[in-house]
Amino acid sequence: MDSFIIKDGKKLRRGYTTGSCAAAAAKAAAIMLLGGEALDSVWLMTPRGIGLTLEVKETERGDDFVSCGIVKDAGDDPDVTNGLTVYARVEKTGVPRGVTIDGGEGVGRVTKPGLDQPVGNAAINSTPRRMIGEALFEVMEDYGYAGGLSVVISAPGGAEIAKKTFNPRLGIVGGISILGTTGIVEPMSDEAVVETIRAELSMRAAAGKKAVLFVPGNYGADFIQNELGLDPLIAVTVSNFIGDAFSLAAESGFRDALLVGHIGKLVKLAGGMFNTHSRWGDCRAEIFAAHAGMCGASAGTVGRIMDSAMTDDMLAILEEEGLRQVVTESLMKRMDFHLTHQKTVGTMRVGAVAFSNVYGVLGKTEAADEILGQIRKES
Repeated sequence: MDSFIIKDGKKLRRGYTTGSCAAAAAKAAAIMLLGGEALDSVWLMTPRGIGLTLEVKETERGDDFVSCGIVKDAGDDPDVTNGLTVYARVEKTGVPRGVTIDGGEGVGRVTKPGLDQPVGNAAINSTPRRMIGEALFEVMEDYGYAGGLSVVISAPGGAEIAKKTFNPRLGIVGGISILGTTGIVEPMSDEAVVETIRAELSMRAAAGKKAVLFVPGNYGADFIQNELGLDPLIAVTVSNFIGDAFSLAAESGFRDALLVGHIGKLVKLAGGMFNTHSRWGDCRAEIFAAHAGMCGASAGTVGRIMDSAMTDDMLAILEEEGLRQVVTESLMKRMDFHLTHQKTVGTMRVGAVAFSNVYGVLGKTEAADEILGQIRKES
């Protein structure tokens, strides 16, 4: 598609979602089934308000059905489903003016409560289902068809691709999910990551969990396994979206939420930064230097910290000066202040544990141990 955004100074091409592929394939198959005509392309209006003209692939016809495919194009987004063909098989049914939607090969099944679809349903989310239904009813109206249609969405190869996604962890087995709230893929979008966090929290809340453990990534996952003796699978990976994760946990009804992460990322919380990606700022040295100065560090020590690129180097300087413990305690108090003063967490109890690869646990916020105890109890 010929639609672009500018992100971080780069021109990036938009793509379209698996949901758009499914809806377009269903619409094309229905037109060919009810109208008897052959189609090389099909037009679809997405919820985003961007129209798509998509090439129709691999049409198969029967007496009462038509099947065809649309190739997923993720644009300049690094999407594992890019290039996958999503098929729709549409056939007539005896149900008057009814549409049924199901998943076939390569489309996952929901096995745990709390996700967009109930247990047992194909992992075709609400917006794609609505897009498919609207497309089919439009075609039925155009051709004056008073019967019903059933559509089966499939994605051969989806089961293998799904292994590279969060689906197995979320309890979606056997394939990919048919996704997309706008029908359009925004390259390098934060939305997909946040929605994954939301889905995982919703699933855990539906399972009755009241305490949740967050880790930013692999460092945190390794640490909770090796140092805290916890299964890393109990943790929700939040990447840089720390503020969003705490807010979504409160929204999902959790009573407790604990973040365990490397000081190189968590120190930004002491400066009130809840998205820790470097493009939003890198104030690690400034925060370390400020707290070192408050704790009695000399101007020379503060200058050395400001000249350091890595937080482990900053900690080493503080260790030399006998200030590491008092400075990390000061940092943890400030992290606690910002975490507990987020308006979006409401009454949820929140905490953090910071560590380094050299010194192990550096510090904990006030409620961290109690929250960790609750997490252990539930796991």
